[in-house]
Amino acid sequence: MTMPVLFEELRATNGTRIGVARLNAERSLNALSLDMIDLLAQRLALWAVDRGVAMVVLEGAGDKAFSAGADLHKMHATMLAHQASANREDIRGNAYAADFFGREYRLDYAIHTYPKPVLCWGHGIVMGGGVGLMSGASHRVVTQESRVAMPEITIGLFPDVGGSWLLERMPGATGLFLALTGARMQASDALFVKLADYCIGHSHKAAVFERLTTQPWEQRPAVNHRLLSAVLHEFAVSELPSGPLRQHFDLINRLCGRGELIDIVSALTGLKTEDSWLARAVATLVAGSPSTAALSHELQRRVKYLSLADVFRLEFVVALHCASRPDLAEGIRALLIDKDQRPRWQPPTLAQISEQWLEGYFNSPWKPHEHPLADLETRPLH
Repeated sequence: MTMPVLFEELRATNGTRIGVARLNAERSLNALSLDMIDLLAQRLALWAVDRGVAMVVLEGAGDKAFSAGADLHKMHATMLAHQASANREDIRGNAYAADFFGREYRLDYAIHTYPKPVLCWGHGIVMGGGVGLMSGASHRVVTQESRVAMPEITIGLFPDVGGSWLLERMPGATGLFLALTGARMQASDALFVKLADYCIGHSHKAAVFERLTTQPWEQRPAVNHRLLSAVLHEFAVSELPSGPLRQHFDLINRLCGRGELIDIVSALTGLKTEDSWLARAVATLVAGSPSTAALSHELQRRVKYLSLADVFRLEFVVALHCASRPDLAEGIRALLIDKDQRPRWQPPTLAQISEQWLEGYFNSPWKPHEHPLADLETRPLH
């Protein structure tokens, strides 16, 4: 049986060790399963307290993707069962969804607050849950072949895994634009919005890893952070051409700075352009879930002054509401199950989404101290 995550330890010349975790589901573009999440969480917890481990590396098997997101097939079946059950109004009724989102968010938060340097080699496709893993790493590498996106609007979810927190902090209105359009970023744009720290040629990966084994690692994390930064800076591409997100920054700010969401969406969908990147982004918005658009906009408004731990707690509630409502199951069906690319969204238009409908996504069945993620501590981030 092939293990969904492979672990190894590289020994440095001074006897310290580097933990390497490789997502090992190449055929599914390293899509995250619950088994993957659990294995990563367990090993990262062990490496965190192992005084002989100086740093950790996250990477994906193959040359196509770090991770294309979550494996949603089992989630789809559990959503249909829950929605057909007598307790369909209780978001706690889908135990699998609660386990998946809860354990995924715990893992992401553990990476954000990890006590040692974490290098994520984000080569190829990095989307959805893959962004959740990469974004928390202290040192995030993309390559010229990287394509980074939060395309949840195509399946009726929302940019979760801390995505609300990440997107709200991006320059200008780029975070809202990316949430509404699922637009793909190449390396330079990932650097621009601070989802990545370095661009390094993928052909240099072996040399980077070799250089890591020659560093004088210590047991002081601050020293090891500086050593890792120096190695990556040595290999980093010094100049990259501006990507389409940065090229269209002023236009995006103008279109997405109109106040009400319905006006923003109208401005975007009314855009006449021959630019293929912009046209694809607008087409994704047009075909996407109106509920996702409304949720993404509202979440970015609500998380502005929240800690990351509180954002994960908020997203957990919203994600379970998504699992109990129609759009996520329908989006997965249309994209991954039947593959007819014809989702029937409910409500079908943004204009039909009421404040009451939207507010329902934020209703929590738990008191604050009972929340399944209540024990996430507000700790310093990298």
